[in-house]
Amino acid sequence: MNPLAVGLRDDAARPLFLGLLTLALGLALARLPLLWAVALVTGGIGGLLLLLRPTWGLIPLLMSVPLARLGGLAAWGMRISPAELMLAGVLLAWLIQMAAHRQIRFPHPPLLLPFLLLLGAMLTSLPGALSPRAALKELIKWGSMLAAYLFVATRVERKHLGWLMGAILTAGCGQALLGIYQFLTGRGPEWFLLFGRFMRAHGTFEQPNPYGGYLGLTLPLAVSLTFDLRAWLGRLAALAALLLMVVALAMSWSRGAWLGFAAAMLVIRVARSRWTAILAGVAMGFLVLTLVLSSAHPLPPILAQRFAGLSAYFTLPNVTTAEVTEANYALIERLAHWQAALRMWADHPWLGVGIGNYAVVYPAYALSHWPEPLGHAHNYYLNIGAETGLVGLVFYLIFWIGALWRAFRATHGTSGLPQAVALGTLGALMHLSVHSIFDNLYVHTMYLQVAVLLGLLAVIQRRAIAPLAC
Repeated sequence: MNPLAVGLRDDAARPLFLGLLTLALGLALARLPLLWAVALVTGGIGGLLLLLRPTWGLIPLLMSVPLARLGGLAAWGMRISPAELMLAGVLLAWLIQMAAHRQIRFPHPPLLLPFLLLLGAMLTSLPGALSPRAALKELIKWGSMLAAYLFVATRVERKHLGWLMGAILTAGCGQALLGIYQFLTGRGPEWFLLFGRFMRAHGTFEQPNPYGGYLGLTLPLAVSLTFDLRAWLGRLAALAALLLMVVALAMSWSRGAWLGFAAAMLVIRVARSRWTAILAGVAMGFLVLTLVLSSAHPLPPILAQRFAGLSAYFTLPNVTTAEVTEANYALIERLAHWQAALRMWADHPWLGVGIGNYAVVYPAYALSHWPEPLGHAHNYYLNIGAETGLVGLVFYLIFWIGALWRAFRATHGTSGLPQAVALGTLGALMHLSVHSIFDNLYVHTMYLQVAVLLGLLAVIQRRAIAPLAC
């Protein structure tokens, strides 16, 4: 048989085969409900794009960080959020790409060793964990952070910084608008009511404090982009986002978020100007002294009342004998969880009660009148100390100090957008450091945004970027 004739017949049959396949797929989709059909088509196109350009998946990932409560899947007794699903798709596409190119390599960016040491400390606490499922959930969270960090540090390039910042600020603006709407219209639970007519802004987070924490992780980026970008259009967009989120942050009425944002602004000024840093440091010192001594008379009466009990966090009064009023209820409740964490730590000083097990063992350490756990200690340093002991706390501090140092170093030797991203990341990490005294922000998939920002520090500090497919 003539090989040329066979080739011609194959060329003629190929379009026919593709046409029949397309027709069959169309008929199959036509028999499905419209929602399923649209989801399959959209998912197929998205999956193909993700295989071609895995870094593009970071954009919907970052935009879905605030949506952890609105969607996702339930599997093995755990809820998988949209951002976590997106991360799984990105990592799978990355592995498929490396396998296809036969270039499977294990990256080693700067924070890899501290990350691994921290995970190792968490693993050593497992023998004391009463709930393996709760421990596994927390380990998966930190493993996801490590995976996201490795992907960003390895595959993202400087040319992607603008798109990623745009995704973060867009999500932040969406939350700000929703929070402002809630505040002005009084939409929310009655216990969030302020002054008899307004509602504490809480966005899609269901609580004002994590909502304020999310804005605090995003606002420093808007600040640095506003003042350090060269393109005036980008600066205007960043300024608009900054104004929106500052208003929403104020409407959250979250003291921890306010203090964290103040610390973020201070550290950004420290990194940008030595003389401004000195003046800002003096001003911040007077402010902290004012708040700790509870002599907030220079402040407006509403704010003075809000900060009046702040000194209790530093003096740790006896919660069992303290008189509980409507004004101090939230503060006393939080202090009760702090003292429960200290009791856990005292009983298990070296390895803790097991990673992720604070809420599980809380009933055994609960103070009278406070039997219900809030899910965590509302102080991440005490929380990880209680769960992983002194070993875990030490390795967490090593990891976090290393992250802050990397962020500070990344602000030097760069300019333009990379420097703005480094400054904003430094501010975000400082906000997290301060806000963690009063809450746990490794919730609602905010930890994935933190991991992406840590990865971007490695991208900014990378001297030479090898040509890689996105």
